[in-house]
Amino acid sequence: MARMMIDCRDMPSDSNCTLAIAGDDVEDLLDAATQHAISKHGHEDGPELREGIRGGLKPVESAMA
Repeated sequence: MARMMIDCRDMPSDSNCTLAIAGDDVEDLLDAATQHAISKHGHEDGPELREGIRGGLKPVESAMA
């Protein structure tokens, strides 16, 4: 599987966060991004948050093109 990433700049946000997180293990990446969303953006953990994050995952190669 391709290395995946999520970029806060692609998500709706009032804070203009510029953090991008990448990893080879999608579940680890999902956990890290969820923790960031909770601790820095005040979201509550739950299926809706995780599905939104999962939907924002993309291959690193396509993001860098």
